[in-house]
Amino acid sequence: MTESPAGYRRPRPGTQPGYDVPDYGSTRLRHPVRPLLRVPHGPTETTAPAMSPALYAPMPDMTRHAGGEAVGERIIVAGRVLDEDGRPLRGTMLEIWQANAAGRYAHPGDTHDAPLDPHFSGQARVFTDEEGWYRYTTIRPGAYPWGNHHNAWRPVHIHYSLFGAGFAQRLITQMYFPGDPLLPLDPIFNATPDAAARERLVARFDLGITQPNHALGYRFDIVLRGRAATPFEEDHPE
Repeated sequence: MTESPAGYRRPRPGTQPGYDVPDYGSTRLRHPVRPLLRVPHGPTETTAPAMSPALYAPMPDMTRHAGGEAVGERIIVAGRVLDEDGRPLRGTMLEIWQANAAGRYAHPGDTHDAPLDPHFSGQARVFTDEEGWYRYTTIRPGAYPWGNHHNAWRPVHIHYSLFGAGFAQRLITQMYFPGDPLLPLDPIFNATPDAAARERLVARFDLGITQPNHALGYRFDIVLRGRAATPFEEDHPE
């Protein structure tokens, strides 16, 4: 009988958002009200589907769509995806989505009074290389109102979804930008109690990633399930 792979370490207290965050209104209706059950990691949690560029075509450039160029400030985002012991995760698929430069998503559910950009789809897909590096080009998104209270605005952010080597490494998170004045006011960003963990959600300007005469560069590294794990957007027990 084949031995099951070892399970993943649990996140340290304070590094993941709580289920019920009073300032984050919608958590009042959707958080669990009964004690949670911890399930030991078995093959279901320590394995995952094999995603590959042959099955899911990479889409690394969000600045061009439908025969035209998107409006807004071009940026390049790059970084490494590592496991809990600092080893690169090769061939990891990252799905990325965001609002356009005016702060509106190309989605029928977004009714924000801001213009849509016919040349910006707001979605990308990339894979990590042998050293765990990923890279894509996009437009810096805009802030937008979100109804948490009468004058609530989300900071500028980009959404990420990753499948690691196992389902227990599944990650859905957001990347923020340095110096955003909305960060101290945002209950989603501040739902993670640990200040150091919150800082891991903020990208860093990187001149080495910046492309001359084309786009500023930002670095955003992602660590799955380890001591320096990137906070989940919503943490769920396995």
